[in-house]
Amino acid sequence: MVARVNETRTRKAGSGLPVWVRRIGLLRESPVGMIGAALVGFWVLMALFAPWLAPYPPNANDFAAQGKWLPSAAHWLGTDNQARDILSRVIWGSRTVLTVAPIAVASAYLVGCVMGLLAGYYRGWVDGLVSRLSDIILSFPVIILYMIIIANFGPSAFNIIIAVTFTAAPQITRIVRGLTLELRERDYVAAAKMRGEGAWYIMLVEILPNARGPLIVDACLRMGYTTIAIGVLGFLGLGLPPPDPDWGGMVRETYVWMSTYPHMAIIPCLAISSLVVGFNMLSDGIREIGLRD
Repeated sequence: MVARVNETRTRKAGSGLPVWVRRIGLLRESPVGMIGAALVGFWVLMALFAPWLAPYPPNANDFAAQGKWLPSAAHWLGTDNQARDILSRVIWGSRTVLTVAPIAVASAYLVGCVMGLLAGYYRGWVDGLVSRLSDIILSFPVIILYMIIIANFGPSAFNIIIAVTFTAAPQITRIVRGLTLELRERDYVAAAKMRGEGAWYIMLVEILPNARGPLIVDACLRMGYTTIAIGVLGFLGLGLPPPDPDWGGMVRETYVWMSTYPHMAIIPCLAISSLVVGFNMLSDGIREIGLRD
């Protein structure tokens, strides 16, 4: 009896908190999710406080360190072949990734959710048209589409966002379409139709919120994919124009020195890997919480 009373009090105490706060609190029950959140949170803090955490400006050349590129007391992670502090460039590079990637993923989800909802809700010729367009885009290798778009419009943060949106939106459309086809048959959708609610109300208020679980997990994974894509584009010379710090561009500029000074390329590679692993582990943790619910 006492245990039940305590449980009731606990529920009442937490009932005043927003739903998203209680969901984040549940992440503590997943060790994998906590590690992923710590990795992502670390790089988010690096990006937010880059002006104060970076010991040097990202593009500053320390000519006194020219030819002395190994880690030292003045440069903890060493310098690159242009005598720029690697630690500072890695910290500033996190701001680039964590600005471009979320905007690109959000843009892709905006397009993908709208197209997927329309295809799954209306079906018929709308579904056929959306599905065929998605199939055409998905039939091309992703990296080729990136290169075609960036090469024609030029390397910039905006064009990277457009490229990611164009290639990721069809994948999101398929996921949302499948979820919509299932959810449109639920009783609460039928009740909304009986109340005379419009199609957009049903899609955005009744269907989409009830599909949020799989979409949140996919969004975390897609953030990792986008981080890799930004790194690949930077390595191919299609990322941000120099001298802006870009993890992929840092690898491209220094990989020829791998045999003698491997730290120049390995450190930005580790930064990319740690952020991608963080997003993947965070998605696993969120999935575990969803399965428990």
